[in-house]
Amino acid sequence: MNSGMSLTTPPQSLPSSRMAPLGMLLGLLMAACFPFCLSHQNLEFALTNPEKSSTKETERKETKAEEELDAEVLEVFHPTHEWQALRPGQAVPAGSHIRLNLQTGEREAKLQYEDKFRNNLKGKRLDINTNTYTSQDLKSALAKFKEGAEMESSKEDKARQAEVKRLFRPIEELKKDFDELNVVIETDMQIMVRLINKFNSSSSSLEEKIAALFDLEYYVHQMDNAQDLLSFGGLQVVINGLNSTEPLVKEYAAFVLGAAFSSNPKVQVEAIEGGALQKLLVILATEQPLTAKKKVLFALCSLLRHFPYAQQQFLKLGGLQVLRSLVQEKGTEVLAVRVVTLLYDLVTEKMFAEEEAELTQETSPEKLQQYRQVHLLPGLWEQGWCEITAHLLALPEHDAREKVLQTLGVLLTTCRDRYRQDPQLSRMLASLQAEYQALASLELQDGEDEGYFRELLGSVNSLLKELR
Repeated sequence: MNSGMSLTTPPQSLPSSRMAPLGMLLGLLMAACFPFCLSHQNLEFALTNPEKSSTKETERKETKAEEELDAEVLEVFHPTHEWQALRPGQAVPAGSHIRLNLQTGEREAKLQYEDKFRNNLKGKRLDINTNTYTSQDLKSALAKFKEGAEMESSKEDKARQAEVKRLFRPIEELKKDFDELNVVIETDMQIMVRLINKFNSSSSSLEEKIAALFDLEYYVHQMDNAQDLLSFGGLQVVINGLNSTEPLVKEYAAFVLGAAFSSNPKVQVEAIEGGALQKLLVILATEQPLTAKKKVLFALCSLLRHFPYAQQQFLKLGGLQVLRSLVQEKGTEVLAVRVVTLLYDLVTEKMFAEEEAELTQETSPEKLQQYRQVHLLPGLWEQGWCEITAHLLALPEHDAREKVLQTLGVLLTTCRDRYRQDPQLSRMLASLQAEYQALASLELQDGEDEGYFRELLGSVNSLLKELR
């Protein structure tokens, strides 16, 4: 029996005794068919959960309200001493008291304590302007703030530039003024060319030539200027000045060359090719004023240091004999100390170059080969420098003795036998030992544990120990 069926009674009347059982049967049939009919209902008539639908509807409304709230402008709530209901999105000032009204379900706010609220606001500014601001208003205000800062920075830059212009004048204006005053701004190169021309001019007086060389020496201290001196032939002009018959010209020409040679390999090479080494040795080997020889020895030292090829040529040209004669002259003790210092530098330079090549391989093979061709120690032994150096310990100055002791130390391997056979050296070392022991004791009394005389005493003791 399906749900669309209905029960009808026949038109004839039934007796009342049969109606009661028939009614009960009809009720039972309807009770049995009702669940069956419900289970076969069409899906479109399915029952829904009203509670869930209501929850989703509420969430959609709240989300929409929040979105609308974000787009709305924010209001500032003005608290009083009475409870007031808060609307969604209202900004509550700090110090307000907030509660949830359990009867109405609304949030309410009021001033907490008037005195405390005023204390909280002391030193602060509370903007309770009724005007409201959107996010676009805030962005515009921030953009204007940045523009204002940039304008302020631009104003400061302009003010700084104006101050610089007020204190300093442009180079074009200075050149114009100098032109009107017949003053010419020259580069270092132009100055050196002018000085060389002045020195090389036959019309220049001796004083003018000396002044030109004196000024030139100032410029060639710079490596670039010294190399620029080569570009226009100025270096050869100064080298040729060593041939002058005037001792002052030789002296100041050597002064310029010594400054130009110092730690400048390019200039050193050009000087060797230009014959500077021969000319310097000739001046040292001939009778010249002591001041001239000082400057010439300075130029020779600058040319030889860190230039092994020049050291080879120095030995070939008899440089050790020239220096030996120089230190043995009377009144040349100052030069003798400088010569001993030069020899010490040349010996240690070669030793360090060979040790560096073995340990690090940083020295170029070509330069190492040049150093190995410098037979300085055998030359010193042959020329009698073992005895010459030892006898220089008789010099009275402590600084001179220090340099002599250093040189004796580096020559010890080569000159050990001759040192032992020299009775004068033994007596001198014993005398210096006693002298420096006394001076070192005075230093200790003054609280100097590592004093100057203690170092000298150590050098003397070391030599004595090696020669026993």
